[in-house]
Amino acid sequence: MARVSYGDITYQTYGDLPVVGSFAPDINLVNTKLQNVSLSNWMGKRKIMNIFVSIEREICAKSVIEFDRLGEGQEDLVMLMVSYDLPFTHARFAEEHKLRNVIGLSAIRHAGFGENYGVLIMDGPLAGMFSRAVVVLDENNTVVHTEQLEELNNEPDYRAAFRALGIDAEQS
Repeated sequence: MARVSYGDITYQTYGDLPVVGSFAPDINLVNTKLQNVSLSNWMGKRKIMNIFVSIEREICAKSVIEFDRLGEGQEDLVMLMVSYDLPFTHARFAEEHKLRNVIGLSAIRHAGFGENYGVLIMDGPLAGMFSRAVVVLDENNTVVHTEQLEELNNEPDYRAAFRALGIDAEQS
C-alpha cells in the first residue's frame, strides 16, 4: 500500500504498483467509442499508462496534454490515459485539445483495475478514485518502469517513462 497526499490530506492506496520485471495485470477498460478493451488490443506495442484522479483536474489534464505532445511520431507506442472519468469526458477533452497520440480509457464499467495496479484510493474524500501513477510496459506487457506520485498535485517524470523504453523525449 502506498501513501499519497493531496495538500494536507493523506490517502492510502490498495496495494502497490506492479513490480518492474513482472508481467502486467490485464486491463478491462472502456474507450471513447464505448468499447471494452484489454492489453491484447495493443499486443506487440509498447505502452505508457498515465493513471490519474480526473481529467477535470488541472494537473491531470496537463499530464495528458504533455504525454500527447511527447508521443508524436512514436508509431510502436500507445499511451493509455486511465481514470474513472466517463468515456464522453475523455472524448470531449481529446477533441477540445486536438489530441492525437493518447487514448482515453475509463474504468467505469469494470472493477479491478485500481486494485490490480495498486492505485485505488481507499479512504478520504477521494476514496474510489485512482492515485496519480505511471506504468510503462514493453511490447510483451512486461513492466519496465513505474512511478507512484506521492503528491497528487505533481506531474510525473515524463522523461523517465520514455527513457524506460529507450526513447529520448524532449520537453519544452
